[in-house]
Amino acid sequence: MNTLKNAGNYVSETVQGAGSQASKEANKQVAKDSNATLSTRATATKDMIGDKLDQHGHETSANVHKEAAKHVSQPTGI
Repeated sequence: MNTLKNAGNYVSETVQGAGSQASKEANKQVAKDSNATLSTRATATKDMIGDKLDQHGHETSANVHKEAAKHVSQPTGI
């Protein structure tokens, strides 16, 4: 049962990490847009940094769940 839970958590964290990465890339483009206002570019830069931190956290958590799913002890004698 723990293996399934860890696998599900792995998938969830992977998807969330991908979403954070997409958001980070969108904010990166806004931050680089010379036609955007300075305040818009600054906000996009701040959001991009937050998205990068979120992405890293989700990727780390996904790896933990992945490893936990690999190492859950299986019942013996079945």
